[in-house]
Amino acid sequence: MSLTSRAHRSRGAAALAVVALLFAGCDAGSSDASEAADATDTASGSPSAEAQPAEVSVNVARGAADVPVSTVVKVDASNGRLTKVKVTSAEGELPGKISDDGARWAAEDRLEPGVDYTVEAVAASTSGERTRRTSSFTTQALTLDQQTYPSVAPLDGETVGVGMPVIVSFDVAVSDRAAMEKNMTVTSTPAQAGTWHWISDNEVHWRPKKYWQAGTEVHVEADVNGVDAGGGIYGQEDRVVDFTIGDAHIYKVNAQTHQMKVYSNGKLVNTFPITTGKEGFTTRSGTKVIMEKFDSKRMNSETVGIPQGSSESYDIDNVQWAMRLTSSGEFIHAAPWSVGSQGYANVSHGCTGMSTADAGWLYSMSVRGDVVEYTGTDRPMEPENGYGDWNIGYADYKAGSAL
Repeated sequence: MSLTSRAHRSRGAAALAVVALLFAGCDAGSSDASEAADATDTASGSPSAEAQPAEVSVNVARGAADVPVSTVVKVDASNGRLTKVKVTSAEGELPGKISDDGARWAAEDRLEPGVDYTVEAVAASTSGERTRRTSSFTTQALTLDQQTYPSVAPLDGETVGVGMPVIVSFDVAVSDRAAMEKNMTVTSTPAQAGTWHWISDNEVHWRPKKYWQAGTEVHVEADVNGVDAGGGIYGQEDRVVDFTIGDAHIYKVNAQTHQMKVYSNGKLVNTFPITTGKEGFTTRSGTKVIMEKFDSKRMNSETVGIPQGSSESYDIDNVQWAMRLTSSGEFIHAAPWSVGSQGYANVSHGCTGMSTADAGWLYSMSVRGDVVEYTGTDRPMEPENGYGDWNIGYADYKAGSAL
């Protein structure tokens, strides 16, 4: 929601909260005598002289201001059981649950910034006498610069390849990585072991120990709304994403034999002649993952550090069937200008060139997250150059977790 609409609703909620306080000023924390008498009469015909009234306490002080949004509201009862708890604001009711023994109610969500909340709680003593407590408080106001929003890849409902990591990107840097990681989970059917690995204070990945199993259903929860991310920054919103793992596509490229072997679910389904990077522009060896696809893309050498006017410069419009493999600019794509070298020599600036027909065939079966394993060069793939997660051994990858 916008800060303007939130402020508008907060002013309305503040007015309601004042009315609630005036109304509750006489009985907040006191017994509802008439209802207690009815309950006692039903049980024994006369009240017990030794009966103790139930007491209700809230972990946020009545009238408190600037309450941190990371607060989890809790209401406790002594000498009795909670029978009703409601925490409300202009935004709606804060979900929560009373424990089985009736001793505590705990909120299931953290708080929203700049909002007035009202707590209404009722507890019953062993004799049936009821105690009612009403109080209000206001949370701290936060600017967008004090909140960090989690973007999640893959997208909800997307089908991806077996090499696709889960990626959570924060638009404002996180300094308390452990606090955020504790509130993010990845589960799958069938279950597969995996771990988080921080790339930076703005990005964390999760991958399984081995490539995903084809057909896996994956569920991601980033329950970070209101989480204290350190340095005065708080999580802005929870995210839930579900995606599916498609067929196991693994493409094996050998830069020395100039061949690509295409495997689907463990079976070799095609072999293509290719060309990779020439001397000075060596293609990286290692495990890469398709990051994005373009049926047509302009390729300009300036984007990879080759200046215009250089003997190696290029500017090619409408390069067909381009699939990105690294952030630095390696692609698989159609390269009709190098067909005579494909299968025989490496003549590209680092990309993997194929005939237009072969590149189109591969493009049509590929999805984001499909794996391309390169061998035959002495230039290693950098783990953080795109989705390079598989170039780190699992033990070292797990060491990149904050927990």
